[in-house]
Order: sequence, then C-alpha cells, then structure tokens
Amino acid sequence: MKRVLLGMSGGVDSSTAIILLQKMRYEVVGLTFKFIEDYDPTDAIETAKKFSIEHHVLDYQEEFKKEVIERFLNDYKNGLTPNPCSICNKKCKFKYLFDNMEKYNCDYIATGHYAIIDNETLYKGKDINKDQTYFLYDLPKEKLNKILFPLGNMTKEETRSIAKEYGLVNANKKDSFDVCFIKTTFTDYITANLKQEKGKVIDIDTQEVIGTHNGLGYYTIGQRRGLNIGGTDERMFVVGKDIKNNILYTCIGEDNEYLYSDSCIINNYNSLSNNNITKCTAKFRYRQKDVEVELEYLDNAKVLVKFKDKQKRITPGQACVFYDNEQCLGGGIIEEVRLNNKKIWYV
Repeated sequence: MKRVLLGMSGGVDSSTAIILLQKMRYEVVGLTFKFIEDYDPTDAIETAKKFSIEHHVLDYQEEFKKEVIERFLNDYKNGLTPNPCSICNKKCKFKYLFDNMEKYNCDYIATGHYAIIDNETLYKGKDINKDQTYFLYDLPKEKLNKILFPLGNMTKEETRSIAKEYGLVNANKKDSFDVCFIKTTFTDYITANLKQEKGKVIDIDTQEVIGTHNGLGYYTIGQRRGLNIGGTDERMFVVGKDIKNNILYTCIGEDNEYLYSDSCIINNYNSLSNNNITKCTAKFRYRQKDVEVELEYLDNAKVLVKFKDKQKRITPGQACVFYDNEQCLGGGIIEEVRLNNKKIWYV
C-alpha cells in the first residue's frame, strides 16, 4: 500500500481528505505544522486519532517568520501588496511536506486544496468558487507527479456533507479568509510592526493636496474604504503610492482613467507548462474573472503581460496567474504596471 503524507491544519478540508485518501487505498500519515505561537493543533490531533492514522506535529515558527511574515512586512514597507498564501505554499507548506516525505517513508504528499492534478498538469478545481490554483501557481513542475489533491473534484458542500456523515468535529468549522498570522485588525498589525509616518494625500487629477494619510503601509491600490476624506459625492480610490516622498495618490470615480493599465511586467515567473504560451488568460486577483492576455518573455524570469482590454487596479506585489481554459500554466509576481508601453509613474 502506498503511503501519503497529508498536511493537516485541523480544518474540515484536510480532515475530509483522510477519508477520501483511505477510500483510494492509501495509507495516510498526517503532518501538522506549527507556524505561529497561538496555533492549537487539537482538532488535527483528534481527527488523526479518530481515523487511527500516524500523526506528527512539527514546529516551524522560526522558518515561517523568516519566509512569510518578514517578507510580508518588508513588501508593505516597500509599497507592495503581497500575497502571503502563495508565498507560504511555496516556501513552507509544500516545501516542508516534501522535506519530510522521505523521512516518514511516504510515496506522495497531499493537502486539502481545491485543485486537480492530472498527468502532471495542474487544473482548476471543480468548485469554481473554491478553486485555489491562484495560490498554487508556484509549485515545482517536476514534483506535480508526487502531489495529491483529493478534494479537487468536489464542491465545498460535498466536503462538509462527508465530514458530517463521518462525525468530524470540524464539519461546521468556518473557513478562514484572513491572513493566519494576523490576529488583530490589519491596521493594528501594521501599526505594531511597521513604523508609519503621516503624509500628503494628493488628487492625481488636480495635483492638489486633499488630506493627510496615516502611513502608506495602510493602503493598497484600488482601496476605497478607510480614506477618511470627504467633500465628494463619488467614490474615491487609491491609485498609487510614492514611497520616497511619502505621498498617497487618489482619484475620484469608479472609471477614472488613472485606475487603468494595459500591461504589466511580472518577475519570478514559474512555468507549469511544457511550452512558452504566447496567448492565454490571466487572473490578477483571487476569484477575478479570467482576462485575455498576450505574453512576451523577457530575461531574468520576467514576462511582459499585455492585456486585450485595459484592466483596473493592477497591484504590484500581487500574483499574476496564467490559464488555458481549466489548466493553470504558472505565473509570477507583478513588478511593474504599464500603460502605452511605459511604466506608470504613480504606481
């Protein structure tokens, strides 16, 4: 019987994965990572006992702090809007599963992600509302044949139904949509961990100073809530940040031209395809509708991404992930936002 090392968070998805893997005739070994101090592994431990599987809890707090938390804070310090879940998947979750696969004499690793791997190719999960390929684009292509996603062909409702049928303690446990290491509000977390200085808020259309911001780390491109600037009937949006001069640029109106771009450059491109695709679709945010793009491959693992139609609120630091229908082709991190063949000066 083949052995599979399953990443167990204690949530309903990874717990239900045990049931499915056992039905597929795998011997399951559970592995739970302690990434933050106040993480409680009780649910994972109890679930492992319920199914009489081998289970281990390993402490990776120092590694997680270095690879995810410190990078998260450094990115915000430099004006970026990072995606910690993608970083965690590459630098921590999947890395440590593979690091321990041989140690525990396993043939495969598995997680409770909603995605599909077939013939060493990554595809979107059946449940389009839960598909997580956007966060998995940076997996190593050469190791896809060693990864199992037992929930890939299921909906979240089907997962919970199975969990209830088997009496899992976490069958009704709420999904987590927040950054796991932020236990306060985002504003309070940034305040506690990054030095912020007040500065000017400038209307990019008029170039007039219209207010004062509390620190650039509190804002991201496209943000409209929390600006605390009145005097306008239309919505106001963040369009850019000048880190050097500590200026926050805003615009008025949902369709203001300053929100739009026609291309971007991504770095650290990871390809999951055997070919250099030149036409495909892309997502610039999780759950965004796929948009048509053309790709031009540059040096140093960079790609110029040209949009068929102009896009709003493209944000440096976020992931840009490529697709061919259901197949995930890979992606990278947005480094530069462009319009009319040049970098947009205010982003």
